[in-house]
Amino acid sequence: MYIVQIASECAPVIKAGGLGDVVYGLSRELENQGNCVELILPKYDCMRYDHIWGLHDAYLNLWVPWFDAAIHCSVYCGWVHGRVCFFIEPHSEDNFFNRGCYYGCDDDNMRFAFFSKAALEFLHKSNKRPDIIHCHDWQTGLVPVMLYEIYKYHGMEYQRVCYTIHNFKHQGIGGIDVLRGTGLNRAPYYFDYARLRDNFNPFALNFMKGGIVYSNAVTTVSPNHAWEAQYTEIGSGLGHTLHLQQDKFSGVLNGIDNDFWNPKVDRYIPYNYKQDDFEQKLYNKKALQERLMLRYADKPIIAYIGRLDHQKGVHLVHHAIYYALAKEAQFVLLGSATESVINAHFQHEKQFLNSNPDVHLELGFNEELSHLIYAGADMIVVPSNYEPCGLTQMIGLKYGTVPIVRGVGGLVNTVFDRDYEQNLPPEKRNGYVFYQTDYLALESAMGRAIDLWYQSPEDFRKLAIQGMEYDYSWNNPAAEYLKIYDWIRHKW
Repeated sequence: MYIVQIASECAPVIKAGGLGDVVYGLSRELENQGNCVELILPKYDCMRYDHIWGLHDAYLNLWVPWFDAAIHCSVYCGWVHGRVCFFIEPHSEDNFFNRGCYYGCDDDNMRFAFFSKAALEFLHKSNKRPDIIHCHDWQTGLVPVMLYEIYKYHGMEYQRVCYTIHNFKHQGIGGIDVLRGTGLNRAPYYFDYARLRDNFNPFALNFMKGGIVYSNAVTTVSPNHAWEAQYTEIGSGLGHTLHLQQDKFSGVLNGIDNDFWNPKVDRYIPYNYKQDDFEQKLYNKKALQERLMLRYADKPIIAYIGRLDHQKGVHLVHHAIYYALAKEAQFVLLGSATESVINAHFQHEKQFLNSNPDVHLELGFNEELSHLIYAGADMIVVPSNYEPCGLTQMIGLKYGTVPIVRGVGGLVNTVFDRDYEQNLPPEKRNGYVFYQTDYLALESAMGRAIDLWYQSPEDFRKLAIQGMEYDYSWNNPAAEYLKIYDWIRHKW
């Protein structure tokens, strides 16, 4: 199958969040399973050019219709760790992608409306006719709209679109200028509630809604998050639209890169290990204590790795530190705050706890250290307010680090409570789950985990190894996407 991914990110060359990891990981696995995959990306001035090999001219004179004229673009091709990527560079006074940033500009809606138009124009002019166009998040929500309202009538009637939503919070809002710029024009037609009109603002167009309505299949990044998006506030106002399109909407769990996150081959940890020599993990624990100047003690280490913000349940992260210490455990935190108030709060906590030999707060992000923490910690806490998929708990399981998670989003689909999971036998359970957002709920799950570590170390070891046996690689998600691709190719 010939698949083209259109996205605003692809790790490691363009990465602002988890979207980049998904686009790269899924593309690689689709190729591994025998498909031809190409990616179309913006050519940002600030992307990591050192991760591109063989960058060369691919299509130098691409003229993209825009408002009443056309913008001249150059398209470059290069390999990003084996993936074939096309980078679109517009030559325009608008300077769409020479901003020193990926997102955060006042005209982001126009920047990515143009990128979507340019990606389709490139496919059209270069005679590329993929079986599947897979686009991602609001930045490419207009791709299926333009494909089926414009390019379908210019030789692209057989292309089918899968649209994946990674974050419902950011939906892309535009006005009549977006219609004029892209050539869609007919304002009364697109401002219809059944098409692009925002569900709550009759004077706005919603890019993500357009992607949902016009694509052949819509996915999000875990089955439980798909349910949440339809029936709770997690859908950020798009629940009704998703309900109307429910026959083509599903959740496909993300995966992790088994070559990068794997204690058997991880080059960032001093002692590699697997299920049948799990005792090697203890040496990584000692190495972690040494590196972070924690006391050598026969205590469990509980870790938190991730952003410090409201999505991640920052109030529970803070409480987890002190509860761990009260329960005779050690605590390690690695993460950076997204707001100055939260950053100041944790800076204060870092100074206050600086002399405590059982806690270390690392405010920032360090890739190498994160691997050592996963390998050295006994448990990892993920108390998110919402979590579309979550990679932290999957990585923790891979490293035999027992996850303690709040039961939301993809956390529900990957972590199964040792004591209370009714749908799996004890030998298939792999962690601890709590559901409320209060301190007592967190303490209940953490307390059970810590008590097991102290009172029944062999049972705790067994639980950790059971987690390692789960396969959360990209192998299964890619197979699921191939089923979706095949379905939409034959349904329409």
